[in-house]
Amino acid sequence: MTTPTVQPPAKLLFLPGASGNTAFWQPLADSLTYPAPRTILPYPGFGAAPASPEVQGFDDLVRTVVAQIDRPTALIAQSMGGVLALRAALEKPDLVTHLVLAVTSGGINTKALGAQDWRADFAAANPNFPDWLLTYDSDLSHELGRVAQPVLLLWGDADPISPLAVGQRLLELLPDAELNIVSGGDHNLACEHASVLAPLVDEHLARVDSRDYED
Repeated sequence: MTTPTVQPPAKLLFLPGASGNTAFWQPLADSLTYPAPRTILPYPGFGAAPASPEVQGFDDLVRTVVAQIDRPTALIAQSMGGVLALRAALEKPDLVTHLVLAVTSGGINTKALGAQDWRADFAAANPNFPDWLLTYDSDLSHELGRVAQPVLLLWGDADPISPLAVGQRLLELLPDAELNIVSGGDHNLACEHASVLAPLVDEHLARVDSRDYED
């Protein structure tokens, strides 16, 4: 007999980066052909989204994401959203089916890999954003080996915030990952190159592995 080890997603959940800009994901969401409902998640207190008393720190934001995973779900995440996606995948391994991570830190030390520190400029440009966003620091490097879901890594070779070395390091740490590189892509590559990336994401979402066993 055969049993699936990777379920087909019944929902696509898009996670923005630190800007919380839900419009960022619209071009890719519109370009995908995979037949599942799409949700682009706003973050309370980010951008135009109203604040919530239930979201007072990064762990609360993780809980907001996890609460959205109510059926087999693929997480498609940009930058900071990739940390949320990985933590959610670790918390709900049975319902997170696939991960698509674009130019994220992935919860590893990106500075050691040549990443530019974006936080001071971001804080100056967004003084009303939650201050805990800029103080949050995590190290998921020792937990990434537990991420069982297939992961599609999308990177550009011209991104100072999350340079290609970060994607290459995540490729080493994640058990089931594939890295695709967009020539000239920067930190906005998932939005600016949506038409190029959509077929790769569709193919990734359609992957359903199975294994044989004796009854």
